[in-house]
Amino acid sequence: MLPRPTVSRAFANCAFAVTLLASPPALAEQAGPVPAWLTAHVGEADGKIAKPVLERARKLYFEKVAEGKIRNSCYFAMDGTRPNGPSPDGSGGRFYVICEAAQSFRVISAGHGGGRNLKGVADFSNGRQCARNFGNALDSNLTAGGAYLTSEIKTSFKGYYRNSANQDLIFKRSFIQFDGEGETANARQRAIGGHAAALVSGVCLRKKPESPYADKDGYVPFGKLVDYSKGRSDGCTSWSQPDAQQMISMVQDNPTTLYIYPESADIAAVAKAALAGRLPSRSALYWNASCLNEIGSPKFWPKSALEPIIVQYKQDHPAPKPKPIPICDGP
Repeated sequence: MLPRPTVSRAFANCAFAVTLLASPPALAEQAGPVPAWLTAHVGEADGKIAKPVLERARKLYFEKVAEGKIRNSCYFAMDGTRPNGPSPDGSGGRFYVICEAAQSFRVISAGHGGGRNLKGVADFSNGRQCARNFGNALDSNLTAGGAYLTSEIKTSFKGYYRNSANQDLIFKRSFIQFDGEGETANARQRAIGGHAAALVSGVCLRKKPESPYADKDGYVPFGKLVDYSKGRSDGCTSWSQPDAQQMISMVQDNPTTLYIYPESADIAAVAKAALAGRLPSRSALYWNASCLNEIGSPKFWPKSALEPIIVQYKQDHPAPKPKPIPICDGP
């Protein structure tokens, strides 16, 4: 029998955030057919998880539990073929938090890699809603599907901003480092992980010598807090600020698995079917229908092919020298 689950105080009202303190063998005993309660969440409609995405996420999770690499009672999955953001009725999303011991399933929004447009050379950029381009090249800003493990969490100061009550607040953003394997093995080199889709924009320098973050001249960066949870990332998995806080609490000193669909083989198979005029569903393949209709055909950019292009582009188009940050006007 599994030990009684304990609930983090910060998530006492969130069923999906149950932390089960069980040994790896006890968790591993749960591997097998998808349980009936979870089967009810399988499908391709909004709020559901596609069968191949769930099967691969479960396989990865129970493998790592059996290997003794994790003991978290929850695991994550992401379907990069779905649209970004919830549907009008709020049932959408494409990032899944699954806690089988607690029979908990939750779906939230998550951003995808925006890619880049190297004008005149290569365009591997993505729109806001649907991703056409995927890849694992350094500096490509693309999402790479496959297996990941969450690792350490790094929190950094991003600047000050002013809220609606005219108060100056500090914005810090935490970053969950991902470690990958296979095609995602360079995740750490690419600085791929998960974080809140928020930043301080339009930065200027304001005098605040009493701040622990002030520079040698007593200035701190100050700007506007921007939420881009309905946008794209630089290749990382990005969530809304409340969701990011919950994800971070779930994996703090308690790593788990993340499986992101699709992998390069899936992309190649769907692209081949699309070229032949066949629907993926008729070829035993999976891709979200609305996004496939929008993108036409997906493409995977392997690092062996794309990294030399990016390096050459940088050499041919050196970045301009950074301009000094201006001093803020007014108080």
